[in-house]
Amino acid sequence: MSKKKVVLAFSGGLDTSFCCIYLAKDLNLEVHSVVVNTGGFDEAELKQIEERALSLGVASHTIIDETTNYYNDSIKYLIFGNVLKNATYPLSVSAERVCQATAIANYAKKIGAECVAHGSTGAGNDQVRFDMIFEILVPNVEVITPIRDLKLSREAEIEYLHKHGVEVNAEKAKYSINKGLWGTSVGGKETLTSNQYLPEESWPTPITKTGTEQVTIDFVKGEPVALNGEAMTAVEVIQKLQDLAQPYGVGRDIHVGDTIIGIKGRVGFEAAGPIIIVKAHHTLEKHVLTKWQLSWKDQLGAFYGNFLHEGQFHDPVMRDIEAFLQSSQETVNGRVIVQLQPNYFTVIGIESENDLMSSKFGTYGEMNNSWTGDDVKGFSKIFGNQVSIWHKVNNK
Repeated sequence: MSKKKVVLAFSGGLDTSFCCIYLAKDLNLEVHSVVVNTGGFDEAELKQIEERALSLGVASHTIIDETTNYYNDSIKYLIFGNVLKNATYPLSVSAERVCQATAIANYAKKIGAECVAHGSTGAGNDQVRFDMIFEILVPNVEVITPIRDLKLSREAEIEYLHKHGVEVNAEKAKYSINKGLWGTSVGGKETLTSNQYLPEESWPTPITKTGTEQVTIDFVKGEPVALNGEAMTAVEVIQKLQDLAQPYGVGRDIHVGDTIIGIKGRVGFEAAGPIIIVKAHHTLEKHVLTKWQLSWKDQLGAFYGNFLHEGQFHDPVMRDIEAFLQSSQETVNGRVIVQLQPNYFTVIGIESENDLMSSKFGTYGEMNNSWTGDDVKGFSKIFGNQVSIWHKVNNK
């Protein structure tokens, strides 16, 4: 009798390495590992992950590159919406998990797998994102979650792998690192507390740059299209800006938020490129959009980010919000100047033909060309009329 096929979402880390051995040895399944690259891995890293999977005895290993789709389907709208969860986190992992789960589900259908598996624990958001998307896209496929079901600690996983002849760097395994196009998350014993910060050695990119450096980002209809005057794809802008800025230590932080399952959680992240792009884009928007465009974008962008964070990407309301966000970007064109230095950056200003802050219509705090003092007196009287009536009626 042939073994059942299981498609495993594989990263090469501790959890998914455990899953490889456990699914094959303990559950007697035919394991097909899949790494979904969302822009976080280069060719050398993908090769290492493949070698790791094959050394663990998988029946096959597949690389699915979803970087462009990830940008077009999710990141683009996170930029349009200036999405930073709790004014801090650019949804580095949240957004890519939706993309990865969707790709895994589609691959499971392609090879006719009876099962899918992931290495999520029982205490985080990823388990819900993966499970829910699998339930929506491959409802008849069994979902296996060894780490969650066995309630394993990282120490127990390391011990299990050692028993099966698999060497694990225990020091390296102290930190869980997830790298993608929209940033890298870092979890460790410090993020399990409320009062400790991640040590310098835990960050994937060390601080090596000093001094200051000025960069420019060009946007056309809200999308980044050039870095320092060099035209390139949006994905390349994100990647090259990340490489340029991360060695300054820019974009490091710890996000504190509410998980889908109702508990509070902390996660460290480094996301220089995403943070700079969101802040640069938002600054440009302040110059070229009306106050009501900005107001509604704030509300819908926050909702979009929250729903994506909770794995609800496939809800049709997301397509409705994307249509609004896309429409709002028609005049978001121009160049944003940013200065980098160790541990922080400054948005210097913008240049845009769509800039509404034009001296042709007046200069804030200085002079105007479009109305007289008497016009303002009349406007002020009418503008405050309803509040004035309320005070008179209520003797306030």
